[in-house]
Amino acid sequence: MATRIDAEELDRRLTRFDFAAPIPIEDVLDDCVALLRKFNIHNTHPRYFGLFNPPSIFPAALAEILVAVFNPQLAVWSQAPVAVEIEQRLVGFLGARLGFDPSLIAGSFTSGGTEANLTGVLLALTRAFPTFANDGLRALSRQPLIYASEESHRALLKIAHQCGLGRRAVRLISVDDALKLNVGSLERLVSADRARGAQPFLVVATAGTTSAGVIDPLEELAALCQAQQLRLHVDAAWGGAAALSDSLRSHLGGIEQADSITVDAHKWLSVPMGAGIFICEDDVGLEQTFAVSATYMPAQAGGPADPYAHSVQWSRRFTGLKLFVSLAVLGREGYAAMLERQAELGEILRARAEQDGWEVVNQTPFPVVCLADPRFDAVSEEVRARAYGDLASHVIDSGQAWVSMASLNGRPALRACITSFQTTEADLDILLAGLARAREHLMRS
Repeated sequence: MATRIDAEELDRRLTRFDFAAPIPIEDVLDDCVALLRKFNIHNTHPRYFGLFNPPSIFPAALAEILVAVFNPQLAVWSQAPVAVEIEQRLVGFLGARLGFDPSLIAGSFTSGGTEANLTGVLLALTRAFPTFANDGLRALSRQPLIYASEESHRALLKIAHQCGLGRRAVRLISVDDALKLNVGSLERLVSADRARGAQPFLVVATAGTTSAGVIDPLEELAALCQAQQLRLHVDAAWGGAAALSDSLRSHLGGIEQADSITVDAHKWLSVPMGAGIFICEDDVGLEQTFAVSATYMPAQAGGPADPYAHSVQWSRRFTGLKLFVSLAVLGREGYAAMLERQAELGEILRARAEQDGWEVVNQTPFPVVCLADPRFDAVSEEVRARAYGDLASHVIDSGQAWVSMASLNGRPALRACITSFQTTEADLDILLAGLARAREHLMRS
């Protein structure tokens, strides 16, 4: 697999394309394939244990071609009725699997988790502050505040910036020893913020953190939000896929009490990027948040609400077909078997790593495995961070596997996430052998 990228060579290879004269399409495609092979981290490889971007299953890739050929435009139902209906059917299916009332489910496909989470924040602002939609934040007498775990995705800071709240409106809560949002700390901070005149309005819980795959205590957070009259949005961009499995779904207990949920199909459901999904039970709230009128838009002609009036985007691609085709071909049980096998491989990796002397430093039912070497605990934080960076680099430079370094509540670790449906136990053994060589090399140097 590609590891280190030579930026200068890449620049030289691209100078051929000055667009001054046409190039035969077969030559262009050959060059593009060659460039992608050499100058790209191959996250489609079964030993890519990196971020949540797995290889695409074949039905999903074919669906992308169909979308490109027909090129439907999903602003209004009347222009692309089958596309809009397919996406709404998928939103309803996933919402029901997550525990929402099928008769109330609403939502949309998005460019990814960031847009879906932005939708959740905008909906929460509109519902919590009725004057916000028309008059903006200047009409509010108190500063609205959002709360999330220190392990939450930092896209939330960008979202607060985009909404005009400002990044300081996001209050990051400490985590407990299991890296879960500390509910007691949250409750105390909400009370303190209210006492100083601010207006807490939203808690964002995470179901499958990026670094450690941890699920925040959803039941407790839902109870706290109800008692404190706060809205609850769950960022389940990765972990929400577990709803397709009857056994893994149990780890998401409490998610059905959220006001809204984010799921990314391109993370654990192996469809091409991007395929975010926003789900709620508040069709009216979405209309209040996004609906506008324009004379150049066709009048609504039956069917579900026009997508542009219920989402951030206006004109947009038919995102849902790749998931629709994949679910139709594999079936829910086929998807469940795939997810359960990857979770099983995560357990196998944990057990074998511990046999090799590694300490597993995260707790999750999902296949994210974070490893530390107890021998490094006695050295300074700076030395430890450098050591884990060197370990990851050694594995990557070998070309045998790809892992990353993570910082878990300030403690550095190696992070391996099983993202590919092609990964086998043999791939885990190759990874562990690479980690052993890296550790030996570091100890000798």
